[in-house]
Amino acid sequence: MAISLPRPLHALTPAELADAAKDRRWPKWQTMALLRSLKLPVLNACLLEPGHNPAAVRTAAHALAAATGTENLMIRSDGGVERKQYYRGGNTFPVADIPPRAAGLLADGRAVILAEPTNRFTNRLTVLMRMDRPAPGRPGLLTLEALGPGYDVADLTRGELPPQVTIHLVDVDWSHYRSPRWDEWQITEDLCPGGEDARRRRRLERLATQTLADGGHVHGAAGAGHAEAWLRERGFLQLFAPQSTREALARRARRLFEDAFFLALAQPNRNWHCLATAFSVFDDHRSVYWDLVDGEHKYAAAAPAAANREERAA
Repeated sequence: MAISLPRPLHALTPAELADAAKDRRWPKWQTMALLRSLKLPVLNACLLEPGHNPAAVRTAAHALAAATGTENLMIRSDGGVERKQYYRGGNTFPVADIPPRAAGLLADGRAVILAEPTNRFTNRLTVLMRMDRPAPGRPGLLTLEALGPGYDVADLTRGELPPQVTIHLVDVDWSHYRSPRWDEWQITEDLCPGGEDARRRRRLERLATQTLADGGHVHGAAGAGHAEAWLRERGFLQLFAPQSTREALARRARRLFEDAFFLALAQPNRNWHCLATAFSVFDDHRSVYWDLVDGEHKYAAAAPAAANREERAA
């Protein structure tokens, strides 16, 4: 069967978005289509499936760049149900560099998602949202974990950085909406002495070894000092500014809860137990949602029984 030429997400019709939101082969793309269909903010993007030739990749890259008015694009990849080790995307490259970078991923059977670029060094706010359904002995729960200026989504989802601020909302019934009272929000701030310095250093180390290395900005054995110098030279000083994360998250908590409730109702898997998504506020005050992840279908397991035990423990 012939593979159709990719089209930007924001150019898809409601019927096409609905079809994409039901296609579980590529979960990241599936949830981007779902978010778009629900009119929640999401990056414009296009999907390249394995089998697309270099000409199709070039056509898609130029079409998306023209649609977004940019000369650079972000590369993400989608492998279906992931294993623990997979390409860590999210970096931005010139359009001319996209085809060779996409070729290896497509050859490995992975889909490639091209998206409009973002500056991951200047974010104002990053939030990881987790929705837990009620279970015997456990109430329904919304958890918001946040990092402030200069951090990004990967720091929470795979960078293993502790959040600066956490908010819990307990006794959430994800089937019936109820507006929370002000005293139901449980806000915890990380005030550990030296905690912010340690968090910032881990952010810089991850930037040096992953983000800047993948983009060709640093070479050899680069560390936190290299990343800090690189950021300061370019005026990306958000990471070193005061972090007013508590106030920024508190202002958005109710709207995030309403969006989370909306997403939970729209989740195709009606038997979900735990959902998660990430939310970013960029330096230009734009905000976007990233993926909606069903905790039971994130990773493939070599040993299903072991995976089930890990899921129950989590």
